Amino acid sequence: MSFKDLKLNKPLLRAIAEKGYDNPTLVQEKTIPLVLNKKDVIVSAQTGTGKTAAFALPILQMLYDRQDAPKKGKKIRAVVISPTRELAIQIAENFETYSTHTNLKSTVIFGGASIEPQKEILKKGVDILIATPGRLLDLHKQDQINLDYVETLVLDEADLMLDMGFIDDVKKIERLCPKTKQTLLFSATIPYKVEQLANTILTEPHRIEVAQNSSTSKNVNQILYFVPKKDKIELGLYLLRNTIKGNIIIFRRTKFGVNKLEQTLLKNGYQVDSIHGDKSQTARQEALKKFKKKEVNILIATDVAARGIDIDNLDAVFNFDLPSVPETYVHRIGRTARAGQAGIAYSLCSADEKPYVISIQKLINLQLDVIDDHPYPLDPKAKKEVHTSNKTGSKHRKGRKSEASKKKKKRWY
Repeated sequence: MSFKDLKLNKPLLRAIAEKGYDNPTLVQEKTIPLVLNKKDVIVSAQTGTGKTAAFALPILQMLYDRQDAPKKGKKIRAVVISPTRELAIQIAENFETYSTHTNLKSTVIFGGASIEPQKEILKKGVDILIATPGRLLDLHKQDQINLDYVETLVLDEADLMLDMGFIDDVKKIERLCPKTKQTLLFSATIPYKVEQLANTILTEPHRIEVAQNSSTSKNVNQILYFVPKKDKIELGLYLLRNTIKGNIIIFRRTKFGVNKLEQTLLKNGYQVDSIHGDKSQTARQEALKKFKKKEVNILIATDVAARGIDIDNLDAVFNFDLPSVPETYVHRIGRTARAGQAGIAYSLCSADEKPYVISIQKLINLQLDVIDDHPYPLDPKAKKEVHTSNKTGSKHRKGRKSEASKKKKKRWY
């Protein structure tokens, strides 16, 4: 199937072609026709499957085809709610790209930045508003935002939105929009609380599920190193010198850990920057911009960057600290091997993180490839405990090889 088969108009097809896309992804193929038919939808798909275009393209088409309503000036006719500032900005960039050959206007608003410039843009009028929940409600209280004309409401990364405590804000925003609106809910996972929310704000929704939520891309080679906690820094430097190459995101569990590793890598001559919650929005955006422009090739982050950050040609994800929540692992490594490309996920596991590995393997139904050939091995007794506790583990996914996986290693049975 091609984008032409989805009956998108010429301005959108031109923008898509300029972006270099030939065929829609599966989630786009399934979602776009339903959205164009004004249906409410719940879409569950793993990260990197093209969810943003799945709602951005049909929204732009619908607004473009009905520009006579309302007649007086531009009114907000579509709202996209995002849980994080980084994701909101990225969504706005996608809308701007796809609307290049239309006269539709979009803008993004979020906290942590000056509110006055956002007010000025809103006064001029926009068709599409991308927002984080708190800033949208703040501006609404100040009579800067009118949602009376909204035709389509999108809740993106709904599970993360609820995990961050935004459920009351989301419900308030939904009630501020007309009852006749179309509502689209996108989420990497659909836990019970997301089901409950969907049941209260969607009308006879069509459900779309693309791949199991717990799955990881078959194009990601997932590699694990056991290492004593005290030797993690040294093994990390060893791997960066000898194994891990290209553009890399390194995940750490804490802001302190991010800062410590950043200073270590800078002292060792690496081009690196970082993002975490204590950094200003300006600093975080500057770090992402430098990474995307390849002014630095290593970005260290807490899980604020684990979802939604779309970076082309990311070669590897490096889990310096394993996440305690196994779903977070899936979101992290979903940063690489996007759009059919190959990628590698490297993970370090100290003795205290062994339970996390067991939970991750159970969730993704896959054994990670263990590399034993490195200079900082974990005590064999500690590894044996993991082998014993995971004997009933899942099957290996076939056909995955990389340069790293050709080294001497043991499979985890």
